[in-house]
Amino acid sequence: MSNKTYIDKIYQVESNDAMREAYDQWADSYEAELAHHHYCTPERVAQALARHLTDLQAPLLDFACGTGLSGQALKQQGFSCIDGIDLSKNMLAQARKKDIYRSLNVCDPASPFEAATDHYGAIVASGAIGAGAAPAECLSAAIDHLSSNALLCVSLNDHTLEDARYEDIIQSAANAATIRILEDQHGDHLPNIGLGAKVFVLQKL
Repeated sequence: MSNKTYIDKIYQVESNDAMREAYDQWADSYEAELAHHHYCTPERVAQALARHLTDLQAPLLDFACGTGLSGQALKQQGFSCIDGIDLSKNMLAQARKKDIYRSLNVCDPASPFEAATDHYGAIVASGAIGAGAAPAECLSAAIDHLSSNALLCVSLNDHTLEDARYEDIIQSAANAATIRILEDQHGDHLPNIGLGAKVFVLQKL
């Protein structure tokens, strides 16, 4: 795929195998392309988590961590115990160079949380769930995987918000008293192309 159109094309990828291949191919140029579009979601997500999780030593799971941009943002907020999982070996190879993560593991898209190795204080999914990324089922699985009182900090970009399933999962879990919605804020995602995202902080009850 051409770097110039990769962000557009990634939203058209459908199967797990095609998604893995796409991200493997994108790994070397991923950060440069997103920087060009002023990608700010990792910082927004990390800042939102820091507003609600004061234990900086709590183990965190960075879901679909990619090249480690989310881990970098979490570290900048003072969090020190971060595991990462991703479907792409090449993305994880880039993340490993940053020396941020306690562990990094390839996950199976069909059962991604089987690669998680701890009871986490929070799961972070920054630019990781939605159109061009993990499907809606992963949002449900992340909520299910949370321990009592643990947090899920997740972003959903504007393309994703066009599909009501994602917010419906969150609202249904809140209505069922499975989670409490601590934060729901819309802001920038890729401002250079006018794309926004909501950042949610959810607490498991």
